Amino acid sequence: MRALLVDRSIPTGLRLGQVPDPEPSPHQALIRVTATSLNYGEVRFGLQEAPDGAVLGWDAAGVVERPAADGSGPAAGTPVVTLGLGGAWAELRAVDTGWIGTVPPGADAGAVSTVPVAGTTALRALHRTGPLLGRRILITGATGGTGRYAVRLARLGGAHVIASTGDPDGHGESLRADGAHEVVDGPLAVTGQVDGVVDLVGGRQLVEAYDLLAQGGTLVAVGHSAHQGEAFPFGALFGDQGRHDRSLVTFSLPACSGLAPDLTWLAHRVAAGELDPQISWRGHWDGAGDAIEALLQRRLHGKAVLDIA
Repeated sequence: MRALLVDRSIPTGLRLGQVPDPEPSPHQALIRVTATSLNYGEVRFGLQEAPDGAVLGWDAAGVVERPAADGSGPAAGTPVVTLGLGGAWAELRAVDTGWIGTVPPGADAGAVSTVPVAGTTALRALHRTGPLLGRRILITGATGGTGRYAVRLARLGGAHVIASTGDPDGHGESLRADGAHEVVDGPLAVTGQVDGVVDLVGGRQLVEAYDLLAQGGTLVAVGHSAHQGEAFPFGALFGDQGRHDRSLVTFSLPACSGLAPDLTWLAHRVAAGELDPQISWRGHWDGAGDAIEALLQRRLHGKAVLDIA
């Protein structure tokens, strides 16, 4: 099969080449991939750390080529969306059936391929903040792929959504179209307390966002794009003055169980037009280098999708 292979001898670090077809385990299905979406983490760190010849990629949509031998998961020919820790940048991938969601027939595979990491992370992080209806939820780093999903999902859940971005003038209109009630330039610009935070930035912004939590509020530390440590000033963790029982929790999507129903639910919402994946770059996978460069330079505010012929 063809795949995008790590190759540090060329400027892009990737080349199209041939590798053996994957051999699924009994609990895995073999998927014919038609589209994959890129995530900042896999291109920022994966390309640096993976050996030459590796096939990377977390997100992929396609069709079941061969169902799992143990009888779990969807049947052959079923359109699916898949999550894995690698192997998405190829014509075929083997995927655990617990990480496969089904997709409505005729859905745009490129749009659906944005769901696994960005959409499911946003959904699970919002679940961790607690009930959404009528509550104030702050989302930092709101213009990225996960942030966009978090804004729209929080709005669908009935929250008052505050989206934080470094460029509220440039992105305010699109974030409000996604569902944000307020668009601010960082947590310090938020007026009043919030009930929950989905933090995709880390560093100083995480500390500032935690200080906004009301009693019983939860901050979910999802992303760390600031590449900074967190230093809390003395008194930040006091529980007086309405600050009792606040929580800061860490998050790892691969550690979450039962992801197949989430993938299915999100894929159906995207296919129905209820969730906009905010694709800001799309092209054939032989242009992966251009998409990765734009992603690393922070010129993309949304998702990049590669169509695999």
